[in-house]
Amino acid sequence: MSEWRTSSSLRARTQQLTREIAKFGAVGGAGLLVNLVTFNLVRHTTDLPVVRASVVATVVAIAFNYVGFRYFTYRDRDKSGRTKEMGLFLLFSAIGLVIENGVLFTATYGFGWDGSLQSNIFKFLGIGVATLFRFWSYRTWVFRAIPAREAVEAAESFLTEAEIEAQASRTASN
Repeated sequence: MSEWRTSSSLRARTQQLTREIAKFGAVGGAGLLVNLVTFNLVRHTTDLPVVRASVVATVVAIAFNYVGFRYFTYRDRDKSGRTKEMGLFLLFSAIGLVIENGVLFTATYGFGWDGSLQSNIFKFLGIGVATLFRFWSYRTWVFRAIPAREAVEAAESFLTEAEIEAQASRTASN
């Protein structure tokens, strides 16, 4: 029984994490497009240097992503401390901005890789590295799970197990 409960709980948690990663990926994928389109638009229509154009694009994507994360990916999370949530989101987004644009800065000014294709490759690589940090920080610190929900899920799991055991007992006695 205990082993079944553990595997059932593990399976439920794995499914929940998989759904969260898929939703994070959907918002992040759309944010990636916003970021890259804005980057290339700013880069080719203004005289801003490549890293500044990238910072502008990252800021636009951060605003887009907040709306997507709050109202889609993490809509079921605690909403009681929006000011704190927004502050943490901006803090971790700023760190992600530094990571993302640090990769581009290093490629551009450290190695002289400033061609359009090279800039897009290193912009994309920087976004990838920063995304790993953002996923961890947003789910750990910004969009925190409501503790009561975990308790409800555990209770529901227990009730489901009790129903299965009762059904197994009835089947065995027949």
